[in-house]
Amino acid sequence: MAAPGPVAADFDFPLPDDRIALRPTAQRDAARLMCLDRRTGAVTHRTFADLPECLSPGDLVVLNDTRVFPARIFGTKPRTGGRVELLFLEEGAPGTWRAMARGNLKDGDALALDGGMEANVVGAPAEGFATLRVDGDLGTHLERHGHVPLPPYIRRPDDARDRDDYQTVFAQTHGSVAAPTAGLHFTEGTLKALEARGVRTARLTLHVGPGTFLPLRGERLEDHRMHAEPYAVPRATADAIAETRASGGRVIACGTTVTRALEAAAGPDGHVRPGAGATDLFIRPGYRFRIVDGLVTNFHLPRSTLLVLVAAFAGRERVLSAYGEAVRAGYRFFSYGDAMLIL
Repeated sequence: MAAPGPVAADFDFPLPDDRIALRPTAQRDAARLMCLDRRTGAVTHRTFADLPECLSPGDLVVLNDTRVFPARIFGTKPRTGGRVELLFLEEGAPGTWRAMARGNLKDGDALALDGGMEANVVGAPAEGFATLRVDGDLGTHLERHGHVPLPPYIRRPDDARDRDDYQTVFAQTHGSVAAPTAGLHFTEGTLKALEARGVRTARLTLHVGPGTFLPLRGERLEDHRMHAEPYAVPRATADAIAETRASGGRVIACGTTVTRALEAAAGPDGHVRPGAGATDLFIRPGYRFRIVDGLVTNFHLPRSTLLVLVAAFAGRERVLSAYGEAVRAGYRFFSYGDAMLIL
């Protein structure tokens, strides 16, 4: 009889509140970088500006070029004066949007969004999600009146600084409600230093959805269902990965989003297939990685799918031991926190 697999409680760890970063470092690549050898568990301490020195000529770093939009906005129910909070996720039919909703909503409710746009609830909201019919150009309205969708553990209002801070320097393709946070540490200088080192970069797009903030549901990992997220892998990126592997280089995923996109796009032959798709892949211990040889990532929430993915890549005991050392050494956690390189 097979031994039972890990459960949600196996991915818990103590984290003092003062380890949660509320702002990024003043200089992106001045963040700390913990380097973890996934074979031995050895840990070294660097800064993110040292990343090129930690990699080898011939390696390839794959980045997620998704762009975060100010998807969070508040509104008022004119009939009652009640306030609601909405996080717009994606447009279905023209003018019809799916959103996460906080507040008492029901089918047919009219809303006056901050800034003057009107919306109506279409269908009965369920499990914290609502479908809304919007009159007008919602994208432009959100750019003017929406808020940066900071994670809920950053307990402060967003401000003008977050418009830049919560966006990578290579963000291009509009569509995420959360940043691919491992990429926040890169600067133009870091990218140039990688090139000078002989480390190539390539890009793909995965639009990060609200599922990235949701904890594991229940104790059994196999019972958790991921929200599907759209991704696109350009032909040039698939070719660069094939060339890197053929020449003996390593494919380094910048973030869990890139990891999931690459592994979802991998064919049975171990080659990445270019093109667009959607993935609800939940990578957990026992998963056999086909593409990713190294991972740049932030320090993640306890009992999160992101931590489970990192543990699948490097081993649960090694990762939690490294997290314990990070807490003791004063590393900063979560989206605006420090980084880890796993090789």
